[in-house]
Amino acid sequence: MQSLLITTIQSDLHWENKQANLKMFEEKILQIKEKTNIVVLPEMFTTGFSMQPEALAEKMDGDSIQWMKKIANKKGIVLTGSLIIEEDGQYLNRLIWMLPNGELGFYDKRHCFSLAGEDQHYTSGTKRLIASVGGWKINLCICYDLRFPVWTRQVIHSDPDKEPAPEYDVLIYVANWPEKRSHAWKSLLAARAIENQCYVVGVNRIGNDGNDISHVGNSMVIDPMGSILYQKEHDEDIHTTKIEKAILADVHDKLPFWKDADHFLITD
Repeated sequence: MQSLLITTIQSDLHWENKQANLKMFEEKILQIKEKTNIVVLPEMFTTGFSMQPEALAEKMDGDSIQWMKKIANKKGIVLTGSLIIEEDGQYLNRLIWMLPNGELGFYDKRHCFSLAGEDQHYTSGTKRLIASVGGWKINLCICYDLRFPVWTRQVIHSDPDKEPAPEYDVLIYVANWPEKRSHAWKSLLAARAIENQCYVVGVNRIGNDGNDISHVGNSMVIDPMGSILYQKEHDEDIHTTKIEKAILADVHDKLPFWKDADHFLITD
């Protein structure tokens, strides 16, 4: 696939109301008429950013996962967003990568947001997830991960039978990022695109949550040079952006900064 269509859904959320959120997002997704490959929902899209996992967590065979399977299959899309999962007695802020055929991958948020006590309620993940769609490699992250560039730094493959190449093409962040730190959100998304020479997609919510914390969205799609292809503030919005392999390849070829990067290994 030389181009990839990514649909971002910026929305308010019903606080700690799974059924209302699933109904709302189903209506929004089913109204998408244009072709798309990936639909991205915010962080904890079924509940909002809640510190009540004991009451709200689901298993991996729960209603929300089944809903994602149904919607992904019905629309023929990859559907992604994070929700609260309980597994082996631990609570996880888990991003689900749901394929149209019902197969899935997942990523557990590495950096729990200690300022809100997330680290007291949820277990941090230890592994990155780089998914693949039609030859595109996509690195998946959640909200607070954005502040830690080492976690998403490109690792240059060094297969002796192939030319060295960046590890991924697109970096996706799903978030509940508050209005009062919007400048950091916008600046860091652009920085991640520039330093990794990749497309960056950030999907944030709008509205006040159950703790009266305001969110204004600023969902964005940014190209490998740091230019903004899409940005929306304040309003609910469903938007599809086309990204191009040729543009990515041109940047990598003409400005091969990635070849001079430090080599490193991330360990737990």
